[in-house]
This record gives sequence, C-alpha cells and structure tokens, in this order.
Amino acid sequence: MELNERQKQFINKKLNGLSRSKFRSSFHLRKYMIEYIDKNGWGKIENHLIDFIETRLAGYPIKNDGKQTPMKGHPVFIAQHATGTCCRGCLEKWHHIPKNRKLTEKEKRFIEALVMEWLKGEYRKEE
Repeated sequence: MELNERQKQFINKKLNGLSRSKFRSSFHLRKYMIEYIDKNGWGKIENHLIDFIETRLAGYPIKNDGKQTPMKGHPVFIAQHATGTCCRGCLEKWHHIPKNRKLTEKEKRFIEALVMEWLKGEYRKEE
C-alpha cells in the first residue's frame, strides 16, 4: 500500500503515540519473524494482514473479541498488538474506531497501513 505524504505523517504520528505506551512498545519482531518475512516477502505478509483484518476484526459482532489475536507466532500478530489493532476494544481505545459495528473500507485500509509501517520500521531496525 502506497501512502501519500499526508497519510505518512498521520501514520507516523499514531506510531509515535503508541511508542509511548509501555505495553505497546514492548513488542518487537524476533529473528524467526524477520526470517519469515525474508522467506515469504512483503506481498505475502500484506496478504496475511488483509486476511486477518477481514476474518478477525472487520465483522460485527466478533464472538471472541479481545482474544482473537495471538500474542506470538506470526509477525502480523505482534504488529497488531504493538499498534493497538489486535481487537475491537483496542481499536476503539487507541484509534477511536467504534467497536459495535462493522469496519469501513477506509478503516480497514488505515489498519493495514499502520501495521505495515510498524512492520517495516521494525524490520529496518534489525538490518
């Protein structure tokens, strides 16, 4: 997903705010996650993210809200916790996206951009 300058500034502002949270800033990519990205490529990571958004966040109601995103394993799961996009409760708290309805396309694209920017920033830290 390509962002324009205004979108990049907005995403960076959000990431900066999240980095001030002790909990959110405790998440980082591990070596095996970097290797997974290297092996599978960014396109596949983005496809997984889009699928996770659709199947775990976008609908309403979500029967297991607050428990739908594992805290380990896939790099996208870690990124979702780091960015407050792991459940509808966190989306509401951190990004003011109401949890009692389906996500809009614009909200889905925002989550996608935020998570991908966090992943790419973490990936560069490890280079």
